[in-house]
Amino acid sequence: MFKHVLIPTDGSELSTKAVEAGIAFAKESGARVTGYFAVEPKQPPVYGEGYSFPDPKMAEEHERAERQAGVDFVGTIAKAANDAGVQFDGLIADAESPCDGIVSAARERDCDVIFMASHGRTGLARVALGSVTADVLARSSIPVLVYR
Repeated sequence: MFKHVLIPTDGSELSTKAVEAGIAFAKESGARVTGYFAVEPKQPPVYGEGYSFPDPKMAEEHERAERQAGVDFVGTIAKAANDAGVQFDGLIADAESPCDGIVSAARERDCDVIFMASHGRTGLARVALGSVTADVLARSSIPVLVYR
């Protein structure tokens, strides 16, 4: 049924469990997997009445750390796919938000399903912390399987 699965990760424990389930799903479906990690831009701190003093070194360090985290997290997906005998491709890309990156990656890589975790937050926690999964569900024209 599905031939190409996008599995985004943020490296969290739940995301790691979703990776395992997503790889098993892909293997059972005979699908290949693209692992994805979004590198978000560092937002400069705002001081006083809206003035910001961006530190270029801080932004560079943030980007370097984010990219290294992406390499590590996508590497975990690659290992799981390799161990399961599932064809794998990794993608670490700049994105204005994780949701934008996930939806764009799925479309650009011709994925036919997105397999991702949800923390299951509700109420004020969801409002305060947001939900990447809910945003992807709302914006993607590609089917989304949510692992909880």
